[in-house]
Amino acid sequence: PYAQLRMPSGEIRNIDVRCRATVGEVGNAEQSNINYGKAGRMRWKGKRPSVRGVVMNPVDHPHGGGEGKTSGGRHPVSPWGKPEVRTRKKKSSDQLIVRRRPANKSR
Repeated sequence: PYAQLRMPSGEIRNIDVRCRATVGEVGNAEQSNINYGKAGRMRWKGKRPSVRGVVMNPVDHPHGGGEGKTSGGRHPVSPWGKPEVRTRKKKSSDQLIVRRRPANKSR
């Protein structure tokens, strides 16, 4: 059994009547605005630097090497040569959408 719900975007979708929702706002919304200032503060949190494969040596990454600045030269792969960028399947809950949000709705 489904109930129809109009979302703030204008989309109408079915939602299981047994579902519950909390109405309100996120308590810690300012969290994303924190400027950590230096790499060290992220290291204290256990975050390690993310190094691009293009700037590595060929022994370290399939995109590495070349003379001077070069592009990767192949499709994006992991350090182990496995393809990295994937296309996404349609979400299973998309079938619950009754009417999609209007495309030209003024924002």
